[in-house]
Amino acid sequence: MAWPIFLRDLFTDRTSAHKRAFLDSVELFKGLNAADAGRLAQSMNSRTYHAGETLFAEGEVGRALFVLESGRVALTRRGPSGETCRLTAVEPGGFFGEWALLEQTPRTATATAEEESRIHLLDRSTLETLISRHPRIGAQVMTRLAQSLSTRLRRATAAQPAPHEG
Repeated sequence: MAWPIFLRDLFTDRTSAHKRAFLDSVELFKGLNAADAGRLAQSMNSRTYHAGETLFAEGEVGRALFVLESGRVALTRRGPSGETCRLTAVEPGGFFGEWALLEQTPRTATATAEEESRIHLLDRSTLETLISRHPRIGAQVMTRLAQSLSTRLRRATAAQPAPHEG
């Protein structure tokens, strides 16, 4: 028997339901069943960054993956002369900082909110806990992450000029 709508709404945490619905739309998390998607959503912290606020700086050790729900985030890097070079802008539904889930190395870019931005964070220790308690979630997220990194690497390689033969 289905619950009447007013009772369902009374016992549903709208913030969690909204977060879960958003995460279901993110390529990295597609394919998780409802229970696993709920566990993942509950394990992620959320935060709003103001325009101009730095999410992380180049050289800091990475500890979390960032998923952008709303707003826009610029990824920049210091050039050889110290100038700021814009790499890309992340739009809603995009994610960045994924290397932090694989290894704790210094960030290769700086992330700055260009406008008020709602972010969901998945830190490495949380993912490790999910993997040990719910291996299916970890396997699915890590598989999608590997696919995403492979795609990004192919694009970057294709964008490089071909070496000249001499």
